[in-house]
Formats: sequence, structure tokens, C-alpha cells
Amino acid sequence: MNQDNNTVLPKGVDYTDFKAAIKEFRTLVGNENVLVENEQLVSYTKIMMPRDVAENTPSAAVTATSVEEVQGVIKICNKYKIPVWTISTGNNFGYGSAAPVARGQVVLDLKKMNKIIKIDEKMCTALVEPGVTFQQLYDYLEDNNIPLMCSMPGSSAIAGPMGSIMDRGVGYTPYGEHFLMQCGMEQVLANGEIYRTGMGGVGGTNAWQIFKWGYGPTLDGMFTQGNYGICTKVGFWLMPKPPVIKPFSIEFDEETDISDIVEFIRPLRISTVIPNAVVIAGVLWEAAAAGVTRAEYTTEPGATSDAILKKIQKDKGIGAWNVYASLYGSPEQIEVNWNIVKGALKQLGKGKLITEEDAAGSELFTYRAKLMKGIPNLQEFGLYNWRGGGGSMWFAPVSQSLGSECDNQYGLAKSILNKHGLDYVGEFIVGWRDMHHVIDVLYDKTNKEESKRAEACFNELLDEFEERGYAVYRVNTQFQDRVAQSYGTVKRRVEQAIKGALDPNNILAPGKCGIDLENDFKL
Repeated sequence: MNQDNNTVLPKGVDYTDFKAAIKEFRTLVGNENVLVENEQLVSYTKIMMPRDVAENTPSAAVTATSVEEVQGVIKICNKYKIPVWTISTGNNFGYGSAAPVARGQVVLDLKKMNKIIKIDEKMCTALVEPGVTFQQLYDYLEDNNIPLMCSMPGSSAIAGPMGSIMDRGVGYTPYGEHFLMQCGMEQVLANGEIYRTGMGGVGGTNAWQIFKWGYGPTLDGMFTQGNYGICTKVGFWLMPKPPVIKPFSIEFDEETDISDIVEFIRPLRISTVIPNAVVIAGVLWEAAAAGVTRAEYTTEPGATSDAILKKIQKDKGIGAWNVYASLYGSPEQIEVNWNIVKGALKQLGKGKLITEEDAAGSELFTYRAKLMKGIPNLQEFGLYNWRGGGGSMWFAPVSQSLGSECDNQYGLAKSILNKHGLDYVGEFIVGWRDMHHVIDVLYDKTNKEESKRAEACFNELLDEFEERGYAVYRVNTQFQDRVAQSYGTVKRRVEQAIKGALDPNNILAPGKCGIDLENDFKL
């Protein structure tokens, strides 16, 4: 390895120390598991944010295959003060990617740690390593005839349970709040020690994946959306496959229906008549997921007109809003709850109810039904083809599940997006009482002018929503420090104090979620 002007170095690390660290990495994990050449690092530089790739280019990537190797990597990083960015599968598109938050950080790739350590069929639990994907877990359960299911996110086939839990992602079954279903994790701390949360510290326990809390402060949440440790094992609960799963959709013709839709859904969710998160997808979300591109309808720059949206709606037979939900249980339970849903919809007085039989193999219905049945797929990646050009940023504010909130958020979001020449591609996801408003800010990343507009648009979305009391729950790495500001200085001071105590050398993903000992905000 020779130094040249193109050599990327970690911040504050000179070439001599970097070279020495690389040598020690290679001794630890083998030459094949240490990547330093530009062509070797291409997969760790893919970003969908409107910034120069150079800002997120790693200096190297190290692949660990065991907890002991993770500990060894951390020891070397402490020795040379090298910041390390840890990924499990690296497929967190839209909220980030495999690329580190800052230039020069060494990527610690855990994809080869992909053992399904234990599935307890009686207790309905799983314990897995970081590199396990949802597809791998699904295949394991199916191949071994284990009647359990895991809740899948939209990008489920290539994403993994640990990544989704650690970033507090969601799926589409009754077990869809992934961190809520987490039970026990193993963390390698910055000093190399292994810490197990919950009951994990008790020798000989069989309750690690059974009882979340253990004794004293419960610290699991501290390790999510943060940089206090490296998760090397995670436990979570699996859902028994019910005798009947009945997915359905409801189409609504007018964009002004959104408020009434949420008022119709909320009592059904809180009472768990509908036990899974209910998706309310807008027309362009549906169209793009079905493979429709903007170029099929217009090549005019700027936002797509309402007239074209109506034409797409008509041409493709989709609603302005498209509700997806499912019932789970015995035939008797399904019958009772189905009658309740139909009765509530009749009282609402609008909406076209569609069953799986009615859908007759519809591409859109099928991919949603698969997710609600715990079957992984990649259909949602069609969103990225709507405008093309590889630009995508997910904007995801949280609110109460109230119709009035939908009216406020939808109107505000659409006006800001259209102002910047971009389209509203979004969906509302109704939880028990919360509502996630997920908007995919799509743009052509190859177009510098459009990229600038997209960045300005995202900043305005953050500012305007925050002014009205809405903050996002996840965000891509470019805006993580900005979002941290939304939650106040006291929270940041606490996070900084924890970081200083657990990671005084500031080597674990500095900057992740705005947590960095070099932050200069007033303490």
C-alpha cells in the first residue's frame, strides 16, 4: 500500500499510523478481509443523498467473522485512534447505506457473521448475528417447517433483523414494531468488553430472549440509533403463524379523503381489531412500486401536475389513497373482526373494499399481502425508478394518528415538495396510537441542479415540520446532526456524557445520530 494524493485517511490519523493499523487488521482477520483499494471500496461508497461521494468515502473496510475479531478490531482502533463505522448488511437505503457518516472512517462489515444461533419453537424466539438477512431467516423457518413468522420491512429480502432493530425500523405484521419485539442483545463496548443486556448477564440463564428487563436500568434502547457499542447478537420474538391471514385493501378516490381514512382506522387499530400497522399509500407510491415511471407521462421539468396524477390513477386502476391491512387468527376470530371492519367502512360511506380473491393476482396487492404474511420481497425498490437518477431521501415525521394531523402534514409536505419541483411520493403508517408519515424525496442525483433543489427541499421539510411540532424518527446520515437538534440540548448533553464515559477515544461511529465528542454545541 503506497501513499498518494488519493489516499483517504481517517480524520486526525497520519499515514504511518494508518498503514500500521492496516497491517494489524490483516494479521487479525486475514488479507482477504481488509480492503483498501478504491475498486474494492465501491460497494461502501454508494449514497443516495445530494452530496459528493467523497464526503462519505471510507479509508478502508474490514470484515470480521467472529466476536473475538470485532474485539480485536476495536483494540487496534483504540490504539491508533481510528474511527470505525459498523454495518450489518449495509442495505439501509434511503436512511443511509453502507457508506460511513464521515470521510475516512473505517467500515467494519459484519455481513459474514451470519449465523442463526437459535430458534426456540416453543417460546417463539430467535437469536441471530448481524449479517443474517430477513430472506435467510424466512428460508430457515420454511425449510425446517417451523410455524413461526418474522415481520418484514419493505426492503426485506436484503435487509436484516439486527439492522432494522438497531435503527428502530418497522414491518407489516402484528409484530411489526421491531425494537418492541427485541429481547436481549450482545454489545462489544469501545474498551473491548462484552455486555449483554436484560437477563444476558446471568450465568446459565434460559430467559435472555424471554424477559426484556432484567434488573436495574434497562439499557437496550441506549444502543439503538446510537454509537455506544457494536451489536454482535440480538434476540427477538417471532409470531406464531395463525390459522388464517386475511389481507385486504381499500381504495379511496380523492386525496381529500385522507383525514376520514385515519379516523376510520384509528379505533380499529387501538382496539386491535386490525392488529398490524395499516399502510395508506398515495397514488405515486403505488404507481412507482408497480413499475410506472414519470417519463411515461411527462418529460416536463418540475413537479408532476394533479391532472397527470388523476390520469395515472385512472389508467392503473389505483386510488388516490390505498389502504392495506390484514386480519390474523382463527376462522371464528377472522369472521367477527371482518364484520367489524365492514361495518365501520359502511358507516364511513366511501372506499372500495378489496379482498385477496378480488385482487386476483394484482402485482401491488400481492407484494403488500406478502409483507403482511411475513414473506420477503423487493417490490418497493420500484420507487427509485419513478424519476431515476439514484437520488432518494426518506423524510419520516411522527404524529398522533388523527385525521387533522394528516390534513396538516399532507398539505404542507406536498406544497414544499412541489415548490422545489419534486413530487409527493408518500404513505401514512398507522400504529397503535402513533402515525409515521413516510415520504420518499426522489430526485435525479446525476443532475446537479435537481440535487441542490432536493437538498433545499429536505432542509425546508425539516424546518417547517419542526416549527409545527413534528420531528422525524429516522433520517439519512447527511441530516442526522440536524435532526438531533430538534430534540433539544439537554438530550444531546446526556448523549455526549454517555459517549465520553463509554468511548473516550471517540472511535465508534462518531457523528452517528449527531453523537460525537467533537461536537461544538454548547454543553
